[in-house]
Amino acid sequence: MEFARFTDFYPHYLAEHQTLACRRLHFLGLLLALGFVLRAVISLNPLWLIPALLSGYGLAWAGHQFFEKNRPTTFQHPIYSFMADWVMLKDILIGRVRI
Repeated sequence: MEFARFTDFYPHYLAEHQTLACRRLHFLGLLLALGFVLRAVISLNPLWLIPALLSGYGLAWAGHQFFEKNRPTTFQHPIYSFMADWVMLKDILIGRVRI
């Protein structure tokens, strides 16, 4: 599928994240990634970006493998997927998406 705009992609992204377990793993992975990025900035040590990537993508991909039973949208639409991860995190925090 091709998407001309992010606003067209986001509903597709949410449809690929229907199980609570998958969304919870995304949420946890993104929070951990934020923590590691913050640690990298505070310590001025870019090596903390490695666990940021591993936690963010690792937990998300586990959610797709074990619960969603689908292929992460990251492989087809890496930029939109990265953006959608953060929009979904915001939507979870404001109660628009349930975990």
